[in-house]
Amino acid sequence: MAHSGQSGTSPAASAGTPWFAPAVFAATACGLGRVPFAPGTFGALLGLPLSLATGWLAGRITPDAAGGHALESALVAAICCAAIPVCSRAAALMGRKDPGAIVLDEVASMPLALLIVPAAARTPAILAAAFVLLRVFDIGKPFPCRQLERLPAGLGIMADDWGAAAWTAACLAIARWQHWL
Repeated sequence: MAHSGQSGTSPAASAGTPWFAPAVFAATACGLGRVPFAPGTFGALLGLPLSLATGWLAGRITPDAAGGHALESALVAAICCAAIPVCSRAAALMGRKDPGAIVLDEVASMPLALLIVPAAARTPAILAAAFVLLRVFDIGKPFPCRQLERLPAGLGIMADDWGAAAWTAACLAIARWQHWL
């Protein structure tokens, strides 16, 4: 959420931050969120291979398209739900509502945005478009993203990125329908 400079300090601002506490380590994507510039961008980049991996795994477990998509959706939902308490705990340990170093929201929102595109159709052009769109919507916070970030703790950290993922998915659906991608 506060990855566009809103957090007021750099992602690695506090020397007292318990960087290797399990929740902080997970919420910062193994420390990726400590990158001193645009940590949310790096988190979204990490979400691209996660999206490919969830699609691949679901396709291997359930070879039919509908079952594979349902399983992938369940995997992504589980990741998004598990991230709520992780982000809540990490934010508490870091002493901030939404530290910029927390990038698990971007990591998890990329596969969510890409659920609209069948795993086999996730071309480099679609992945690039999803990446750019997600970053635009995460930073710009169109309705209702700004309102969603006001939710408490980890839910607020995650929910505004889910809103950005929904906007991204809508744009990807339109672009695919119009044969732009």
